[in-house]
Amino acid sequence: MTPPRGTGRAPIVVDRREDAEIELAREIVALVEERRRVVIGLATGSTPAGVYRELARLRAEEHIDFGAVETFNLDEYLDLPPDHPQTFARWTRERVHATLGIAAARAHVLSAGIDRARVEEVCADYERLIRDAGGIDLQILGIGRN
Repeated sequence: MTPPRGTGRAPIVVDRREDAEIELAREIVALVEERRRVVIGLATGSTPAGVYRELARLRAEEHIDFGAVETFNLDEYLDLPPDHPQTFARWTRERVHATLGIAAARAHVLSAGIDRARVEEVCADYERLIRDAGGIDLQILGIGRN
C-alpha cells in the first residue's frame, strides 16, 4: 500500500470503529507530543465523538498536555442564537475544549446567529485567523446526513 501523502507511514486498517478511534487519537497525541503547538480543525457530531472521548481518556490517564493546541471549528449553524444549546461551538466547548484543557483563547469557533449580511466578512476574518495560526495541521471530519 502507498502511505498517505506527506506522512511517510502506511495506512492503518482496522475492523472496528472503536479501533479506528483509538488509532486516530494516538496519532493526534503523537503529533502533540512531537510538536507541542499543533493546529487542529474540529468537526462535530457522532463521527468524531469517539476520537474526542479517547483523547480525553488519554489526557487523564497518560497526562497528555494539550495546552499548546489551537483549534478551529469546521462550521456552525447560521440561524441559531449564539447561546442555543445546539450550536457546534457549545458542542466542542463541552466535549473537546473542556475535556482536553484547551483554553478559550486557543479555541476558535464561528459565531452562530451572525447577521446574514456579514457572512462573507466573518468567514474572511476566520480564514485570516487560520492563516495567522500557520494553517491547519490536522483536520478532523465527519460523515453525516448534513
